Amino acid sequence: MIGRMLKRFFAPLAGASLAFGAPAHAQQAVEAAGPALWMVADEDTTIYLFGTVHALPQEVEWMDERIASAFDSADELVTEVDLSEPQGMAQELLASAMLPEGQTLRSLLSPEQTEVYEAALAQINISPEMFDPFEPWYAGLVISTAPLFQQGYSPNRGVEFVLNQRAGTAKARDELESTAYQLSLFDRLPMESQIQFMVETAQQIDQIKPMLDAMVAEWLAGDAEGLAALMNEGLSDPLMAEQLLYGRNRNWAKWIDNRMKAPGTVFLAVGAGHLAGAGSVQDELARRGLEAIRIHE
Repeated sequence: MIGRMLKRFFAPLAGASLAFGAPAHAQQAVEAAGPALWMVADEDTTIYLFGTVHALPQEVEWMDERIASAFDSADELVTEVDLSEPQGMAQELLASAMLPEGQTLRSLLSPEQTEVYEAALAQINISPEMFDPFEPWYAGLVISTAPLFQQGYSPNRGVEFVLNQRAGTAKARDELESTAYQLSLFDRLPMESQIQFMVETAQQIDQIKPMLDAMVAEWLAGDAEGLAALMNEGLSDPLMAEQLLYGRNRNWAKWIDNRMKAPGTVFLAVGAGHLAGAGSVQDELARRGLEAIRIHE
């Protein structure tokens, strides 16, 4: 995600976004479009598909009349994971990320990798000793997100948080995955892939916020293909791409296919990267004979 984690976890999130002084043509695109929204429907079931960014700055406004109308019409809100237990999620994250006793993260690195890693941590004011007990994927996650939180991005402004607040007690809730499953996607990656992700993220730490700004700009403009192009620039690890993106897209398309057998209206909100580019959820739905129609107004 600039390592792949940022790309799939947040934009699911270089240039500049609308909120940070985007060029005039980007502003016009946002005014004309807005974040992309799709619909899969039959005679008694409607499922809206909305791509999210999990953390946003205070200044970004994205809830237009089209999105609000679709959301308010839904009986059920479906997200990637259960949004009601953030503290439990944090505890589960830490528990899953621990190295075996007696092993340290830096002992897994070459001198060159250690230098890059420690320099990145110094930029975000974190001591390397803090991460010695943890696996590289967890350190990579922190390196990819800390600069964003330090520069104005907040999960409390993220799309899922806003939708959850708007839903209140009026909508049924469901999730596509458990927190444990999401964490296992990283935890079971080979150590080589984990280290590669962490080191590449550390090498590109100065690009993290500009890259997410650019992704947010494409998202706000409703440019799914532009967003996919940005997100797929660094997807060079086939195993990571399969585990974090393509395999999950197939699973979610199967969930949608099954859900179409029951009546009702569902608003399904997942990271925007899953609804963009080749191998997207929409592509997988098409293979199942279901058409996702883009809603422009």
